[in-house]
Amino acid sequence: MTVTIRNLRIAGPTPLPPAVVEALQRPMVPHRGGWFRGLVRSLLERLRALHRTDGDVFVMPGTGSAGWEIALVNLLAPGDRVLLLVNGDFGERWRRVAERYGLQLIVREVPYGRAIKPSDVAGWLAETEPVRAVLLVYNETSTGVTNPLREIAAVVRDAGALLVVDGVSAVAGLPLEMDEWGVDLIFSGSQKAWMCPPGLVIVAVGSRAWEMIDRASYPRAFWDLREYRSAARTGDLPSTAPISLIYGLDAAVQLIEAEGLENVWTRHRDLAVRFRHVTSELGFTCFAEGGYESATVTALVPPAGIGAEELVCSLEERYGIAVNGGQGRLKGQIIRVGHMGWVRWSDLEEVCAALASEVERAVAGRSEAVGH
Repeated sequence: MTVTIRNLRIAGPTPLPPAVVEALQRPMVPHRGGWFRGLVRSLLERLRALHRTDGDVFVMPGTGSAGWEIALVNLLAPGDRVLLLVNGDFGERWRRVAERYGLQLIVREVPYGRAIKPSDVAGWLAETEPVRAVLLVYNETSTGVTNPLREIAAVVRDAGALLVVDGVSAVAGLPLEMDEWGVDLIFSGSQKAWMCPPGLVIVAVGSRAWEMIDRASYPRAFWDLREYRSAARTGDLPSTAPISLIYGLDAAVQLIEAEGLENVWTRHRDLAVRFRHVTSELGFTCFAEGGYESATVTALVPPAGIGAEELVCSLEERYGIAVNGGQGRLKGQIIRVGHMGWVRWSDLEEVCAALASEVERAVAGRSEAVGH
């Protein structure tokens, strides 16, 4: 059976705005030519503004997951002591990458659905020997939890460590004041709140990180940020630029600029609050700890008697709505609804109506079973 997805509400890839789709169709140009170099220089400068940093921002071929390795090989050396904070599946994935690099990895985990608290981070840092860096997922896509980045950053800075952040489902959707908060490196993926196809990893690098990059001793070739910094001075990339994706990102950045970055943050927050309210009235429970719910993806526990995986399938087959199920240890327990990037309330209202219909269908089914 062929299923047509009319409403893409997974946590990424996200829907593409018409302006981005149009930009992707533009013809190829010389990637070392003057016009394209000017476009890249302009884009990188505007990305710096959207990250709220005076540091460097690079656009690199890859997906958000490449950011884990990019950060490790550019900032660290074998044997460095690192604190990794985990409260979801993407923290676990970063752990698996880090374990392969021979780091002294200290892992501190809190239960899925809970946020990592600054007081806990302070305690963990105090009980260990000094660490070179702290690794944190800002917005844990697997649980719908947003960790308090600003407050954690202050604790990490006081401890004298670098703060390295997975911002894949956060940047361009959640507040970020990179320099003011003291974030040293943060990476994100084009397929999330940036409203573009998969294929780009956006990496922002602060001044303290550059000191570490110069002393890092892991072999680096394609992911060497020094090469990207050198190339960026002329609007180049070290390798052939993914021209169409850069066209698309440039168009998406224009949309964010036109709306206003703070307005984008507010829109995401307001949509998330409204969506959680409506779904709670339908009997769904937000999986994230209160006060730490994500503004870009909501994880919901279905009402009793409704299976999460079955609900994901029903939404797609009956309504043409695509949402995520749980992943890792949460498989079969939750559904996850993405609301980042190019999204308005009408998109989520359709999801709410479909969820209401599924709840009614489940209740009717139980009543019929009792009647028999």
